[in-house]
Order: sequence, then C-alpha cells, then structure tokens
Amino acid sequence: MAISGQPGLFKFIAQGKNAIIVEHLESKRRGSAFNSARVSSLEEITVFTEKEDMPLGKVFDLIFEKENGGQALDFKSDPDKLKAYFEVVVPDYNKDKVYNSDMRKILQWYNILQKLNLLVKEEPEAKEETEKGKETEPKKVKKPVTETGKKKEPAPGKKKSATEKNEPGEKKKSSKTKTK
Repeated sequence: MAISGQPGLFKFIAQGKNAIIVEHLESKRRGSAFNSARVSSLEEITVFTEKEDMPLGKVFDLIFEKENGGQALDFKSDPDKLKAYFEVVVPDYNKDKVYNSDMRKILQWYNILQKLNLLVKEEPEAKEETEKGKETEPKKVKKPVTETGKKKEPAPGKKKSATEKNEPGEKKKSSKTKTK
C-alpha cells in the first residue's frame, strides 16, 4: 500500500482504534497511518490510457516482461527518459493525465517490489471468465439441530459461561467458597 506524503511502500499489519499499523517494506520500521492520511492499496491504483484505465498490476507485468524480471529504469532519471521508457512499456498511456511524478512513483514502486521479490503476476482475464462460466453448486453445511424449549448444556468438564442463565428453580452456584 502507498501512503500519501510518505515515500516507499508499506505492508498492512493491524487495525488500531484511530489508525492502521503499517510496516515500511524496505526499512521494516513500523508506524501508524491515521484516518487523515490517504492510504491506497496498489490494487486500487490505475494508470490513465487513451482507451480505458489500466490496473497498476498490469503495468508492473509489462515492465517485468520488458526487463526480463530485472530492475526498471531508475526513477530519478531525466523526465525525457522517463517519458520515452513509459511510452515503450505502456504505449497508449494518456500523456495529458499521467505526469512525470506518476511515472517516477510507478518505477520506484516496481523497483522496490522487484528488489524484495514481491512481484506477483496478474492472472489472465480469460482464465477468470472460464471459471465464472462453470457453475458450481455451493457446498451444503449441516447445522446442528436443536429442539426448541431445551437448553443446550455445556460439554462435560466445561463450566457454564457467565452469560448463561440458570433454569427457574435452579440455585446459583457461587464461585467463592466460604470458610469458617
């Protein structure tokens, strides 16, 4: 995931009360991303093209194929080199909407993921369509049948929870013992 205003990529660790706890992928330092920070999952990010938006994962796949699994162009390169490189990778990107800063981020993120061996190949859409075409019957789960009016008793050796109420006429058992 990417957090606006902070360089690099982060991994989600846990959900806190007012923030999420994240870990920086390169430095392994943990920190908080508060509700006011704009946090974006890489799956949500797309690149503007002339036809339709391209998911970031697809762009990473194209860079991976061009570089044969190696590092991409350095993100600190000259803007003209960035544009030329990006035009080779994504020939139909929208030149008015995709800025140099966007190209830099994409190349920086790709290089981070490639260096840490975290690149995951996008699944082809044709495979998904064939799976959707096959209708499978959902598995039926047997639910335990309980008779109405009867109370479930705890398993032998287990104590009743504090929320379980005693039957009318049944005495409450005290957990405290009196000594004389």
